[in-house]
Amino acid sequence: MSDRHISEHFETLAIHAGNTADPLTGAVVPPIYQVSTYKQDGVGGLRGGYEYSRSGNPTRTALEENLAALEGGRRGFAFASGLAAEDTLLRTLLSPGDHVVIPNDAYGGTFRLFAKVASRWGVEWSVADTSDPAAVRAAMTPRTKAVWVETPSNPLLGITDIAAVAQVAHAGGAKLVVDNTFATPYLQQPLALGADVVVHSLTKYMGGHSDVVGGALIVADEELGEEIGFHQNSMGGVAGPFDSWLVLRGTKTLAVRMDRHSENATKVADMLSRHPRVSSVLYPGLPEHPGHEVAAKQMRAFGGMISFRVTDGEEAAVSVCDRTQIFTLGESLGGVESLIEHPGRMTHASVAGSLLEVPSDLVRLSVGIENADDLVEDLKQALDK
Repeated sequence: MSDRHISEHFETLAIHAGNTADPLTGAVVPPIYQVSTYKQDGVGGLRGGYEYSRSGNPTRTALEENLAALEGGRRGFAFASGLAAEDTLLRTLLSPGDHVVIPNDAYGGTFRLFAKVASRWGVEWSVADTSDPAAVRAAMTPRTKAVWVETPSNPLLGITDIAAVAQVAHAGGAKLVVDNTFATPYLQQPLALGADVVVHSLTKYMGGHSDVVGGALIVADEELGEEIGFHQNSMGGVAGPFDSWLVLRGTKTLAVRMDRHSENATKVADMLSRHPRVSSVLYPGLPEHPGHEVAAKQMRAFGGMISFRVTDGEEAAVSVCDRTQIFTLGESLGGVESLIEHPGRMTHASVAGSLLEVPSDLVRLSVGIENADDLVEDLKQALDK
């Protein structure tokens, strides 16, 4: 029996939802069921509903119940990667000839999935500035089945008013999909604001320790959940038991980590906004950010992701990435350690030459939970050399 409604408080849910004590031993941490198949109680008699681990695994079930509880959804689904989750969702929602509105600032892998994979399957897409509901409405067609949103977006930290765009999408007969990877369910609850599906790269903040790759979908509608469950089993890109266990461990500390990520990022953004070699800072926690008021309305805090542009161009941005000592040069984000990267040459190289191309002088930070003063000083020395 799920205990996901044991509390209304996020911190309690994060630790207890899906984490029932093992009935055999009383272990307080769910076991890793590293198993492919299960003994049946007679032909067709499935013990606990399990028959084969692609279709269901108790460790993955624990994680999926935890994810659903944290996002306030009815069903959660765990996948081998964020893109495996996205691909499964596209095949669930869309047929050849359907249309999707995607943001003009999106993760490069998501853009590649639409532009290089889904388009060959007959799915059409167009780009809109999702921070402007009117632009989303203008981009929709009678064949639009989904509006895709990232907020905050990757890598320009754009903010979309989820409730406003949900109204636009639903008025046009489309579902709203929100990638909540940057915010996490601790900082933002898209389903409560009108979204139909939440997408996560569990690799990032949900896992939180740069030691696992995973993805998730969470839905509020039971019927849509049944359809996604069918496609998850049919396509098979599921999270393995050990990966599920690692993410389940990570979600227990999500709240305290996100508080620290947000606190540190605020201090880093404040320093960068005053540095003479920085031309602009993209962080929704800054009052001058164009999406600050919307972010303050729909987020608990502003998260640990910052992007900034340097005054001396692309090579200067690359040099800053090379000179940090505490910030590690690397792709991905959301771990306890701070990371730095050049999106144009790294995570977003796939959008070069497209409407989603990112500025060449842009640097992206994933601000970790180290001492904030150390992080500030590290960036200062990298910028000042």
